Amino acid sequence: MKHVQTISPGIGIQELEAVSENATSVVAAVRTSMLAPEARKSPPVFNSGQMAELCGIEKARQQYLAKKGDLPSGDRDGATRREWSLSEARTWVRALKPDGLRDPKLSPGAVITVANFKGGVSKTTTAAALAQGLSLRGHKVLVVDCDPQGSLTTLFGVLPDTDVDESQTILPLCAGDVDSVMPAVQKTYWDGIDLVAAAPVLFNAEFLLPSRQKTESGFAFWRVLDEGLVEARDLYDVIVIDTPPSLSYITINALIAADGVIMPLPPNALDFASSAQFWSLFTEVCGGLFKAGGDDKNFSFVDVVLSRVDRSDAVSAAVRQWIVSAYGSKVLPIEIPKTSIAASASAEFGTVYDLDASSVQAKTLKRARDAYDQLVDHIEMQIRGVWAHSAEVVREALKTSGGKAS
Repeated sequence: MKHVQTISPGIGIQELEAVSENATSVVAAVRTSMLAPEARKSPPVFNSGQMAELCGIEKARQQYLAKKGDLPSGDRDGATRREWSLSEARTWVRALKPDGLRDPKLSPGAVITVANFKGGVSKTTTAAALAQGLSLRGHKVLVVDCDPQGSLTTLFGVLPDTDVDESQTILPLCAGDVDSVMPAVQKTYWDGIDLVAAAPVLFNAEFLLPSRQKTESGFAFWRVLDEGLVEARDLYDVIVIDTPPSLSYITINALIAADGVIMPLPPNALDFASSAQFWSLFTEVCGGLFKAGGDDKNFSFVDVVLSRVDRSDAVSAAVRQWIVSAYGSKVLPIEIPKTSIAASASAEFGTVYDLDASSVQAKTLKRARDAYDQLVDHIEMQIRGVWAHSAEVVREALKTSGGKAS
């Protein structure tokens, strides 16, 4: 008997819609269980040892200052132990480390954009951890989620699909309905960090920006976010922007708005090759835009951060050498290790700064946390350089104008 091959009817759009709806409902259920109302995210609390470390002082001095009463004395947890809230901890840091803070009269806030061509490189986790680490050093931070997937928004306890209205994103800015991101800003569970959220509706920006470029005389689509952050730069010490994993209109805006750029890059051959394509396309696109518009752009720093590093992987060691050969001094001497702790934090829609030391392996958490602390310290040093440069420009302008601000 001759075999008759049957032709599969294929998978139609309706079937894909059903798959999409099912996947969306499962994701929503997981997010909801992890981020239940009110208890969805809780900021960390700090014991006296952690407070001393955070403030860079001896534990005995920390306890003396707590008893003295000039700074928040914390709440008792039991008979002998005291704990401080995140807000109280930040008050201590700002009081004891004033030299590291921005002078708003002389320096606008620094804008840091985290970008990469590919997903899965720890881009969003790096952006969130950087924001949290900087806030723990006393800085006021605004995070701007420019990725329609809203992963950074989720990390800060907001559900992109259900909790975010388009007015809380940068979409009105891209549409020309507003000229500042400030109407979109909302508070987060983490004291010292505010959020401009993202949601799937933000995909529309990829159509709005080129449309305005064609129809509005003198419009420069690549400067929309830069100009929309003018007010925010006065109010925040640091603005951290997370971008889509592509060189989109929004990504170009985020890069042009930046004082500094951070590229997380795992020591993986495909990720390395993709990074080279990213910079090639970005410089090519900007070259064309600036040539036509007489524009220019200079970054204060560009950092390549090795992420998801597995020290036991011999192949990654070889790729690490390629990355150093390609990017030279732009590769930071800090590596973010691939750890089970980081994976656990991600599964709970958080970072290593969200984890309670008593609920996880302290040694592994310290290793992961130390790497991010070193990264934040390095970036903070570069941010201070941005502030110092701005302050010098202001001082020179004041000298020229006889001490009168223009």
